Amino acid sequence: MKPVRYSYGLTSALLVGGAAISLITGHPAGAQVAQNDDSEISRAVPRAGAPASFADLTAQLQPAVVNISTRQRVKVATNPFAGTPFAQLFGGDGGSGAQTREAQSLGSGFIISSDGYVVTNNHVISPEGAGGEVEEITVTTPDGTEYPAKLVGKDAASDLAVLKISGSKPFPFVKFGDSREARVGDWVIAIGNPFGLGGTVTSGIVSAVYRNTGTGGAYDRYIQTDASINRGNSGGPMFDMHGNVIGINNAIFSPSGGSVGIGFAIPAEIAAPIVAKLKSGQEIERGYLGVNIQAVTDDLAESLGLPKNRGEFVQSVQSGSAADKAGIQPGDVVTAVDGKPVTTDQTLSYLVAEVAPGTRVPIELIRNGAARTVSVVVGKRPSDEELAQQQFNPDQAPDNNQPAERGGALEQRLGLQTLPLTPQIANQLGASPDTRGLVIGVVDPSSDAAAKGLQRGDIILSANYKPVASAADLAAIVSEAQSAGRDAVLLRIQRRGSPSAYLPVRIR
Repeated sequence: MKPVRYSYGLTSALLVGGAAISLITGHPAGAQVAQNDDSEISRAVPRAGAPASFADLTAQLQPAVVNISTRQRVKVATNPFAGTPFAQLFGGDGGSGAQTREAQSLGSGFIISSDGYVVTNNHVISPEGAGGEVEEITVTTPDGTEYPAKLVGKDAASDLAVLKISGSKPFPFVKFGDSREARVGDWVIAIGNPFGLGGTVTSGIVSAVYRNTGTGGAYDRYIQTDASINRGNSGGPMFDMHGNVIGINNAIFSPSGGSVGIGFAIPAEIAAPIVAKLKSGQEIERGYLGVNIQAVTDDLAESLGLPKNRGEFVQSVQSGSAADKAGIQPGDVVTAVDGKPVTTDQTLSYLVAEVAPGTRVPIELIRNGAARTVSVVVGKRPSDEELAQQQFNPDQAPDNNQPAERGGALEQRLGLQTLPLTPQIANQLGASPDTRGLVIGVVDPSSDAAAKGLQRGDIILSANYKPVASAADLAAIVSEAQSAGRDAVLLRIQRRGSPSAYLPVRIR
């Protein structure tokens, strides 16, 4: 499951599957080979009214839909007090008692070429929160044959991955269709591996096109369906009645974790170009403005004198970003990008992500009630790791996935976990963008640092009068102090709304 914070819990259901294929007219799927790439699938369903049966279409498509399983080694803590002040009772390593165990994941996918390229979700082969490296990926075809798979490429932002399998004869395959032609009410079928059952076919209709779930991100843009989708369907194809893949099953909206008739699929319009780049080994580059945004709510629209659901509101602008260089300011409402309106179904993040970095585009916005247009040279979107380092909320509970130093010298000697201070985080903490130092992410409540009042969000500017730019810098200064027989280190601390101050912290 890929949990997403939402009203009733939008959960990504390891919906096994991948990109779609179109099969040759008049031939069984298993017989299709490379020369059939340009062929059209037979019209297996009556054109008028509800289909009499999905059986003929299913028989052609199902051979190209596969099950995907992974095996990985993950670290688990055997110390029941890990992360508490009592952890040291279990040894000098901080009490983690980490051991490794084998973990598995299961999902779906689909073959997109006769030579064995397979499409699935990234979270099928890289489960969130697993904390380990995948050691083995196995693709199982409907006839029960297992193939070891090689990871060709993956993209976390779009949640897509491409695998490669090899066999002695050509594989049956399917093709991507044009999801832009999908209409609300169209029939669709989903094939996948729910709950590990394998080879399960469900049908339904397109409930909505380009549904924004409110989870954020550049690709919060899905086809919604009432076809039953459950855990294990992730990565599996959603077919139209011509046998084309128009979506890749990805998530469900559910209060219980099971299907309640609200499922989401990545549109082929988004998936196909990304899959093509992953297959060819190209780097996935996306446009980036460098702004923090929020939807224009009714109250916000009223306060600004704007129609509701028009544009997106700029909360802050990152120093030195493309938006900053173009003169976009906090308080602006962006209404269009390169002539394309910003709406709830076509968000600012999506529109900008689709622009190639380095491209100059006009951006329409409203400032102080007046419409204006600025010219922006779109930047390159940072990696997910870099974006995570740019976000820091001192009032939010610490995230175990936060890229802070854990279990190192600082945690053992000072009771602190830290992360680098980027210009973006400095801005969020009310500091100058050129401030250099470390941000405190976690303070051990049993440490002297906690007793002295240090807290999450404090910035360490220096230690023993020496500037610190990394955890390694601070650890080295602490080691020097210990070698000199000192029991404490003098930290210079800056806190939002207060002048910097020096604070001695005992070394433990």
